[in-house]
Amino acid sequence: MKFSEPISVNKIADKYNAKLIGENENIVYGLNEIHRVEEGDITFVDVEKYYEKSLNSKATVILIDKEVSCPSGKTLLVVNSPFQVFSELATGERQTHAANSAIHPTAKIHPTASIEPNVIIRENVTIGPETYIQSFSYLGPYTSIGKGVTIMSNNQIGNDAFYFKKEGDEYTSWHTVGRVIIEDNVFLGPGCTINRGVTSDTTVGKGSKLDAQVHVGHGVIIGPNALIAAQVGIAGKCTIGKNAVILGQVGIAQNLSIGENVKILAKSGVTKNLPSDKTYFGYPANEVSKINRELAWLRINARSKNSVK
Repeated sequence: MKFSEPISVNKIADKYNAKLIGENENIVYGLNEIHRVEEGDITFVDVEKYYEKSLNSKATVILIDKEVSCPSGKTLLVVNSPFQVFSELATGERQTHAANSAIHPTAKIHPTASIEPNVIIRENVTIGPETYIQSFSYLGPYTSIGKGVTIMSNNQIGNDAFYFKKEGDEYTSWHTVGRVIIEDNVFLGPGCTINRGVTSDTTVGKGSKLDAQVHVGHGVIIGPNALIAAQVGIAGKCTIGKNAVILGQVGIAQNLSIGENVKILAKSGVTKNLPSDKTYFGYPANEVSKINRELAWLRINARSKNSVK
């Protein structure tokens, strides 16, 4: 997420009584969790085993709960509760409120778009030309819909991320400030759920087609021309390459990268990154050629045992 106006590290340090270590002239342009952080962003870390990953990330500024050596060019802001400061910065930039009308006055809808009755359109939503949205769909705050998009009934687009931080015996919800971006010529079948990113964007690439009841978790990036069949579940922060084909009831675990031109056969469970240009099947999903060799070996072994008997 980019801030509406850049903020100096000194201003943040003063506001939250943080100890500043390192470069004191840095400017913060955005805010992101570690998985999607970019140069100019502020992020946070409050678990020591993740210090190195955060310090070596692209983040320019890191909120941290302990004094450590600061990498060259970066700024550390030492505070008691980095997560709380991070959350307050996010909340201050993008606040949302309960809807009191079907279409929020800040929504921008192209005159050639067709919106059926009983569609809820929240604040700062944009809808491009020649897009068609069926009844009982929901478009959450800051959602961006491109040109020529078809959204069938009962889609839930731009709901808050399912993302919690465990503190003691309880889970604390992150304040969701990311967006959902649906690019041009996307088709969404009935009953899809697409969560917006915690701090980054969830994106469905140009020309992609999603069947009924597909779930796309927070911060997922689906490349162009993907074809995703019914009841597929994609966990948060995954990246799906262009021209991917994912058949029915596939489950994909969080933080994974699926390559370009990949095909995943029905009912597979993906637990690791999948390289491009191959077909996968099974749980855990593996290359079909390898699965077929293993099945052939099992059949041959079973026949030999039966012949011995």
